[in-house]
Amino acid sequence: MQSKNHEMKVKQIKDGTVIDHITANKSLYVLRILGLPNKDTNVTIAMNVSSKAIDFKDIVKIENRELKPTELDQVALIAPKATINIIRNYEIVTKEKIKFKNELNSIIKCTNQRCVTNTQEPVESRFKLIKETPVVLRCYYCDRLIAAEEIKAQFY
Repeated sequence: MQSKNHEMKVKQIKDGTVIDHITANKSLYVLRILGLPNKDTNVTIAMNVSSKAIDFKDIVKIENRELKPTELDQVALIAPKATINIIRNYEIVTKEKIKFKNELNSIIKCTNQRCVTNTQEPVESRFKLIKETPVVLRCYYCDRLIAAEEIKAQFY
């Protein structure tokens, strides 16, 4: 019998958030919307990792930071099938699939330059979720459909 040497490619984190099952090669978009990396936060990225569930995936580990609900809403726009793991003292304390809200506020801008949200009026953007995969949103004010590529373009 041959023994298998299992080796972890990425070390565990003591406390923080692990975003797993990100669509392959989309982790850099996730980092961008979260404002990472920065000098105060250690981030580990694994890209194009083989996965039983989705063939290939990306993983982002963020040490000493648990994501806020608004940040999770933003991650959902880029990685709608992601899993969020909250780690405390090296243990997974919460593991949940990312959840889309039916309405998203102040996360992205409407791409219609004539939309009231793009004027001098103090109006926050507001979108209704039309489709999860690929993501399609509808502006509450002007009815403009915003596709996944237009959403990504706002983060890069």
